[in-house]
Amino acid sequence: MKKVLSLTMMMTLFISCSTDRDFEAKFKKTLENNPSLVMQVIENNPTLFIETVQKAALTSKLELAKNRQKTEENKIEEAISKPLKPIIRRDEIIRGNKDAPITLVEYSDFECPFCKRGFETVKVLLKKYGGKIRFIYKHLPLSFHKSAKLSAEYYEAIRLENPKLASTFHDLVFDSQREISNGEPFLKKMAKQAGANMVLLQKNLKALVIQERIEQDIKEAQSFGLQGTPGFVLNGVPIKGAYPPAHFEKIIELLKSKGKLKI
Repeated sequence: MKKVLSLTMMMTLFISCSTDRDFEAKFKKTLENNPSLVMQVIENNPTLFIETVQKAALTSKLELAKNRQKTEENKIEEAISKPLKPIIRRDEIIRGNKDAPITLVEYSDFECPFCKRGFETVKVLLKKYGGKIRFIYKHLPLSFHKSAKLSAEYYEAIRLENPKLASTFHDLVFDSQREISNGEPFLKKMAKQAGANMVLLQKNLKALVIQERIEQDIKEAQSFGLQGTPGFVLNGVPIKGAYPPAHFEKIIELLKSKGKLKI
């Protein structure tokens, strides 16, 4: 009988909000004075205890996910009302319609595996929205990726020769990203495949403007709170991470519903 009563008291504490403050106070004092009582109840009812803990853990997990989603939605709402404004340079490489109503800017690292996934999403969006979207690639090479900065330099050096060749180089690097750990020999190979003038490339790599441009991209990304890669800005809304296309589409629909985008 004592065991049953102890279990009842324990379960009352676990699953309900009692209105009897005296009962709660007395029960708490009982547990404090008799900590072995808790272990006794667990030992006598292991299955029930595990089921209760698992249920509580699931409830907590669902609640955390719900709160996380709400926080994310609030951030998106705030960004829509106060959009970020990336600098679009005159000589920027723009994929898609240059005058498109949807602007997607990516801050990326050629060596980051998540950036490869991010570019797969970009390709889906470019196809889905056709002439209604424009894409701009910017640099955010991370210090612990040995070939990331050099890859960005190669991209910019090729851009000085021909923007279309730079875009081709960009795609080739991501398509063969597993080989990027080979460093400069790999980058030279990709540059040749892209059709770059290798003599001119070596000359352009020394241009100060390349370092300045990469630094500008890094500082802009950091000013937007983008520390990891990939980071995106979609019509002023920041997106941190390699989200699937559906996440971008959801933001586009939200922009439309609020009258911030007409497509």
